[in-house]
Amino acid sequence: MEFVTGLKGIFDTSGLPLFLPSWGNWIMIVVGLILIVLAVKFKFEPLLLIPISLGCILVNIPLPKELVSAWIGQPGVGFLSIIYDAITKTEITPIIMFLCLGALTDFSPLLERPITFLLGAAAQFGVLVAIFLALTFGFNIKEAAAIGIIGGADGPTAIFIAQKMAPQILGAIAVSAYSYMSLVPIILPPVIRCMTTKKERTTRMEQAKPVSKTTKMLFPIVVTLVVGILLPSSVQLIGMLMAGNFIKECGLVERLSNTLQNELVNINTIFLGLTVGSTMAAQQFLTPATLKIILLGFLAFAFSAAGGVALGKLMYLLSGGKINPMIGAAGVSAVPMSARTVQKEGQREDPGNFLLMPAMGPNVAGVLGTAVAASALIALLS
Repeated sequence: MEFVTGLKGIFDTSGLPLFLPSWGNWIMIVVGLILIVLAVKFKFEPLLLIPISLGCILVNIPLPKELVSAWIGQPGVGFLSIIYDAITKTEITPIIMFLCLGALTDFSPLLERPITFLLGAAAQFGVLVAIFLALTFGFNIKEAAAIGIIGGADGPTAIFIAQKMAPQILGAIAVSAYSYMSLVPIILPPVIRCMTTKKERTTRMEQAKPVSKTTKMLFPIVVTLVVGILLPSSVQLIGMLMAGNFIKECGLVERLSNTLQNELVNINTIFLGLTVGSTMAAQQFLTPATLKIILLGFLAFAFSAAGGVALGKLMYLLSGGKINPMIGAAGVSAVPMSARTVQKEGQREDPGNFLLMPAMGPNVAGVLGTAVAASALIALLS
């Protein structure tokens, strides 16, 4: 009898009484495992999907009341709560990520072909489409703005604006953004082939003149000042992106540049992924709104690529056939996957056509475009 009583005591103090009837938690743990499979087996954005999936699994293990502080939604001193409140809720991690991304980004292809700035801007078309669709789906204007930014294909920006304007749907937005970023090689080709002719796709572009080191050093300073003055709310994102880029381009602080490109971005990615994943508790994630967000994210992505290709076709006509319209699809800022996909599509039609560097121009322009679009939305809606 005492043995049975002891077993019952162990059962009552474990998480099993909470876990067994919690079908929602079981579903979310399966979702976390699926994300791990996508990241490990299919290489879908493993650097972020792995910590996100682990955070999702951790937060969906039902805990007794004395241990409930590990849940993000509960006040307490649990590890995930501390990390979330300290660095993700305060929006520090996306901003630090932009500093690191600046040190990882080479803006030379954009500076060599300044006109590709316009392609990066045109690729924000999906952001506007998704915002209007989200409003028709019943989301409020701030939630719609956060969902729309998925179309920019920039994970840190999507997380930043979601945390600031719609933290209740942060998990769904982050998973949607990074999932579609990893699916760039699948999403972009159909859009490109539907909107361009074989003649356009086989267009070869001339090699651009390289820019000087002075130009590359002046660029982040000029962009920070111009965009910061015109749109002060953009300083957090654009300012940090350009600061990281200047640290790299000046060539005098290699230790700082290496830290941004390696240790700091890796540490930041771990904590960002874990805390974003920990917002995927079953009670918050398993809602009809999540399915709507995933659908809207796909539409935003597809329309962004279409917007870039549409302007690319116009440039093709105005340039007398010197600009390959496919590079407009690289305006979605999934760097460098978008540019690589355009390169593969170009060589599919003409094995001797090399479009990687021309496509990198609108690709990095898309990073700037998405950050500016997010900052404009924050300024308008805050």
